[in-house]
Amino acid sequence: MSLELDGLRAVVTAGGAGIGRAIVERLVADGARVATCDIDAGSVNSIGSLDGVEAHVADVTSTRSIDDFMTSAIATFGGIDLLVNNAGVTGPAGRVETLDPEEVTACLDANLTSMVRTARHAVPLMVSARRGSIVNISSTAGLHGFPYRSAYAAAKWAVIGLTKTIAMEVGEAGVRANVVCPGSISGPRMDRVIRLEAEASGRTEDDIRRGFERQVSMRTFIDAREIADTVAFLASPRASKISGQVISVDGNTETMRTD
Repeated sequence: MSLELDGLRAVVTAGGAGIGRAIVERLVADGARVATCDIDAGSVNSIGSLDGVEAHVADVTSTRSIDDFMTSAIATFGGIDLLVNNAGVTGPAGRVETLDPEEVTACLDANLTSMVRTARHAVPLMVSARRGSIVNISSTAGLHGFPYRSAYAAAKWAVIGLTKTIAMEVGEAGVRANVVCPGSISGPRMDRVIRLEAEASGRTEDDIRRGFERQVSMRTFIDAREIADTVAFLASPRASKISGQVISVDGNTETMRTD
């Protein structure tokens, strides 16, 4: 099925690896032009080698850094048709009474406030053009409580509230905003999450990993390319009336408990 993305001007944060890289690769394969950023210079060099990709080193927790990145992308493309806010961090792990408030604030900044930093550039252009799509990446942790990961869960719940509000603010201009909630994605980032939870709970990493599989009705981890497929669809004309929605790609998460 053609998604008709030829010439689409897309901005994707944290596109150097994992879900972000899968999204960039899918969009480019469908004919889009993509500007992406990542904090890791090696990842930026790697993804920037792809045809159709403009890659920049940028820190989503720095307003100046994101202002520079977004200004460059807009100057290159002359506008933005799609904004994918993918950047995020795992945040601190532990019972809520053990958390450092500054680490909680940093988690909220990277996972939530970063989306405001990009949207403040993209939204006016989309509203003026009377078209555009924003896809914010949350998590199934944004739909459930998540023991030992309260800062992360709080940030991802907030992403949903932010996105639904943006959808209300820009809908009359024909601009859409949606949330994608990935389940547990296979790869190095999930390995770190498992390690952190094992350390916080005193259980083994193997036990935690089996627990994550038991959370899901389909008893499976998710491939990052499945998230990319969903983002590409939401960016396409075939999703022209889908806005303000929360779409989980997770095999049906029943609980975030791993015990």
